[in-house]
Amino acid sequence: MIIKPSAAIRQDYNGIASLCRESCGPVFLTKNGEGDLVVMDIDTFNRREKMLQLREELIAVEEDRLAGRAGCSVGELDEYLSAILAGDCHE
Repeated sequence: MIIKPSAAIRQDYNGIASLCRESCGPVFLTKNGEGDLVVMDIDTFNRREKMLQLREELIAVEEDRLAGRAGCSVGELDEYLSAILAGDCHE
């Protein structure tokens, strides 16, 4: 976990932006010693959003399976997951 004071973003925006891109994760900013904001580069944000969407879809599919409703084939699921997970940290 990377934690920086909120002043760091005002004083060194480029440094914080680089840190976000290099870490491929969030940077936590504090104000008066307390957590205040979380920042991350756009690629990391988009990747996290895709993963959250995928989790929601997998939960829905599992709920359908448990309820006895038909789903997609294993091959279709494999193609779908491969398409989502094809990128690295920075595409």
